[in-house]
Amino acid sequence: MNHLFESFTAPFTKSGRSAIVPSPPWHYAGWLMNIAISCDTSNSAAVVHPELGNLTGKGCIHFADWQATTDGHELVDPVYAQYRETIVIVEIERPDGKLYNYCPFIWVDQDISLIRGQLQGWPKKFGSTHLTRSLPLEHAAAAPLKAGSRMGATLAVKDRRLIEASLKLTGKPGHPYGFLANKTIGAIGWPDLTQPAKYPKLNWVLPNIQDKMTSDWHDAEATINVLPHPVEEISLLGELKPEGASVGWAGISVVGTLPL
Repeated sequence: MNHLFESFTAPFTKSGRSAIVPSPPWHYAGWLMNIAISCDTSNSAAVVHPELGNLTGKGCIHFADWQATTDGHELVDPVYAQYRETIVIVEIERPDGKLYNYCPFIWVDQDISLIRGQLQGWPKKFGSTHLTRSLPLEHAAAAPLKAGSRMGATLAVKDRRLIEASLKLTGKPGHPYGFLANKTIGAIGWPDLTQPAKYPKLNWVLPNIQDKMTSDWHDAEATINVLPHPVEEISLLGELKPEGASVGWAGISVVGTLPL
């Protein structure tokens, strides 16, 4: 019987040990560079399903260096814990007028994170993210959290540079942006290959988050540049203009999802 197998995801074995992703709770902590953006809204219906809402013209690009765990064992075998990703967040106005966030694009370098994200409605694909880390040293290589420190981040997808950003810390207190500042809706939909001519029905969900905590945020001035790509559709958002930036650390625990 199926219930005798304890795999949360494939591969499906009796023990479940080799499953790509174990069941929640999933605990995350990481270093984030956040760039608030303004964007074009003319392609709203191509990015956000009209039943879900419309672009407001605001959003955020997050560059993140994470580690995650279930029961702690991944932290002593960190190839299972560590990953980096680039997250595109847009603000949307729901039909009832309420404001939420939505993630139309996100790229990650770890299969565990990719599947975990898709289960939550985050449309993760593989990509290579690099970002400057701040280390607690007064040293030329440490990028300390003080005025004048310079940092950068890049995303490449299928060996093509897609996003590049630079930050300069101002020494002032910063703000949370994007998914750190408001709830983010996920879109879950899987095709049924017994009916390959049909597109999946989308379900809207919210992450069920517990134990959210953050460090102080550190303000920064930012630039961001999006390069042409033959497949990725971030260009639907038009020119991305920086409207603020911050860096810092965050931790969350995800125990599941909730219907919108």
